[in-house]
Amino acid sequence: MSFHPAELRTLGHRIRHARLAAGLTLEQLGGTAGLTTSHLSLIENGKREPRLSALSALAEALGTELGELLSPEAPSPRAALEIELEQAQSSDMYRTLALPALRPSRSMGDPVLEALVGLHRELQRRERQAIATPEEARRANTELQAWMRARDNHLPAIEALAEDRLRLVGHAGGALTHRTVSLMAEQLGLRLIYVDDLPASTRSITDLENGRIYLPPASIPGGHGLRAMALQAMAHILLEHTRPANYAEFLMQRLEINYYAAACLMPETASVAFLQAAKQDRDLAVEDFRDAFGVTHEAAALRLTNLSTRHLDIPLHFLRVGGDGAILKAYANDGLPLPSDVTGSVEGQLVCRRWAARRAFAQTNRTTEFYQYTDTPEGTFWCATQTGSTADGDFSISVGVPFAQSKWFRGRETTVRAESRCPEPSCCRRPPDELSARWRDRSWPSARLHAHVLSPLPSGTFPGVDDNDVYRFLERHQGG
Repeated sequence: MSFHPAELRTLGHRIRHARLAAGLTLEQLGGTAGLTTSHLSLIENGKREPRLSALSALAEALGTELGELLSPEAPSPRAALEIELEQAQSSDMYRTLALPALRPSRSMGDPVLEALVGLHRELQRRERQAIATPEEARRANTELQAWMRARDNHLPAIEALAEDRLRLVGHAGGALTHRTVSLMAEQLGLRLIYVDDLPASTRSITDLENGRIYLPPASIPGGHGLRAMALQAMAHILLEHTRPANYAEFLMQRLEINYYAAACLMPETASVAFLQAAKQDRDLAVEDFRDAFGVTHEAAALRLTNLSTRHLDIPLHFLRVGGDGAILKAYANDGLPLPSDVTGSVEGQLVCRRWAARRAFAQTNRTTEFYQYTDTPEGTFWCATQTGSTADGDFSISVGVPFAQSKWFRGRETTVRAESRCPEPSCCRRPPDELSARWRDRSWPSARLHAHVLSPLPSGTFPGVDDNDVYRFLERHQGG
């Protein structure tokens, strides 16, 4: 048999508990079971893994069943506290404090033991909240992006789950209606409720006790809207999510619920059929894909990254870029040379001024897509870019492919072409020598420093969420 350290501690406590209940000393039990006193002491302290034969002998000597000794439950509330304290003191976090481990003794009262365990629980809670520094968040996000890129941004299990849930409500095709989303919630025992006092730090709140999903009364500009928010809330339940233990787990859960919502709004079977027909006609276009399923341009572009490589055999890239040229979101499995920092993160990095994602801002007609071929050190890429605006400023959405794949897309006949040598500084980052000579010593700009650069991510049970606001909200609506 093989035991996890925590299982060994529980086993030792159960043996000791049974021995003391039988009124036996270590020497008496060891002699009956054929074990030395020192060997039995090590077993009771969780420091020695017993053989099955030794466990059987101990069970017989104690007059109990072997299964009783192997139960995963602590034999008493006191033993549960002792086991939890031992586990806490063996954690990496506690070892970094360079404090001695305190072994519970018989003379240690239960209130003292409860206080010690409570302190460790609070230390662990604060440690979990403190991990979400910007640097760690960026690293976790970069690792998650690499994980998805290795899978061509495609998650078959969630695709299948979405198709099953849609089949249960009889969704036959076309745009997913608010009514159908409500029916999907009802099948989970949930009711959608629209309120105007959601806490500012939340997009939705699920009341698990009363079976309610609280949503805002109107869509979020530039987002997927109320349908997606409701589907995302349901996804937490369908995917059996538990409270995230760290920021990487929080990001994975967010990715999964976003993926589920997209897979419901643009189901795989119908979407692939639509895209394959468009490819056959050499008329693939994000705008057509968007309109066919009644979603935003960004949602359609992102969904294309889930399906294009797996089902159309087309590698591609996606970019959402701010008006200042900084990357807000990005995905690429086609070799596009995305700028990145030392951690490999691309968010916040400036794309080349000659890429379509930035040149599109200068177009006078911004209601139609802007097409461009761009020669880069990694080859030539074709891009289709759509621009838009929110309260936070302008942004562009780009979907592009290597030159050889452009033949499948509308807009491939464009004659607009640009050359990018980035990351070579002379391409667009370094000012011309004459301008630099004229102004370098005659100017002193005052930099705009974004506050979030120096701040840790907001803490809470869920990163960025104010627990106090959430619980007060639920209390207000308890009788609703």
